[in-house]
Amino acid sequence: MIDAVPEHTPRDPGLQAERTALAWSRTGLAIAVNAILVLRSGLVAEQPALAAAGVVLFAISAAATGYGVIRRRELAAEHGPVMPSAWPLLAVAATVVLAAVAGVGSLLVEVT
Repeated sequence: MIDAVPEHTPRDPGLQAERTALAWSRTGLAIAVNAILVLRSGLVAEQPALAAAGVVLFAISAAATGYGVIRRRELAAEHGPVMPSAWPLLAVAATVVLAAVAGVGSLLVEVT
């Protein structure tokens, strides 16, 4: 006779929570590095728009790292799998586009 599977089986998240936190930390670090480069280009070339983009990228970097901490806690919890909401993923995609545009803009600025 086959034993029935219990209704609530304990979930073993393994290292998923740690991998997720590391991925968000790496994303935050990559955004922060781009923010430094854009901010520097904006300050050296006296372009306030680039400097403002650098500051915005720093704020987004902190938000991405903070979301990684929140997501890790969600995944490490004892309840079942938790699907991520769509807004952080969309925000990261928009940040990548902003960083790319700011990076190209910093290359096009004439340094005197």
